[in-house]
Amino acid sequence: MAKKKPVVTNAMRQLTSAKIPFESVEYEVDEVGDNFGVKIAELTGIPCEQSFKTLVAKGNEVITVCVPVDCEVDLKKLAIASGNKKVEMIHVKDLLALTGYVRGGVSPIGMKKKYPTYIHESCLNFDKMAVSGGTCGVTLLLSPQDLLKITDATTCDIIKE
Repeated sequence: MAKKKPVVTNAMRQLTSAKIPFESVEYEVDEVGDNFGVKIAELTGIPCEQSFKTLVAKGNEVITVCVPVDCEVDLKKLAIASGNKKVEMIHVKDLLALTGYVRGGVSPIGMKKKYPTYIHESCLNFDKMAVSGGTCGVTLLLSPQDLLKITDATTCDIIKE
């Protein structure tokens, strides 16, 4: 039986090119549904508070947002943090065109364009955090400082209490 070829995504290529260390964790995925991030955390064994989902919103411009998988974005807090009057989530059908990624595989790294990125401040509580690898079935583990550096992200309180 042939060996399975390792998955390489734009996010991985960008990290490798920037000489940023990361670990990829692959998992089996059936479908992307509700609480998909929580399911991935369970499959990978990475706690929910350390596993971050990547969402895409729009104010005056497109915004990338990373929050723990078991949390919800507070759009009012995000609007304030990003200097917008109002922010709303983009529609799923617009994800691929804007980011180059599909639902369930959106990574804050390696998007078609570099958008302003906001990551919940709890990421700083960990040596390593998990984000999507840029495709369903792959999670990346890297230091929060490295993620902040490669995405030029801002940390802030952007989750609902």
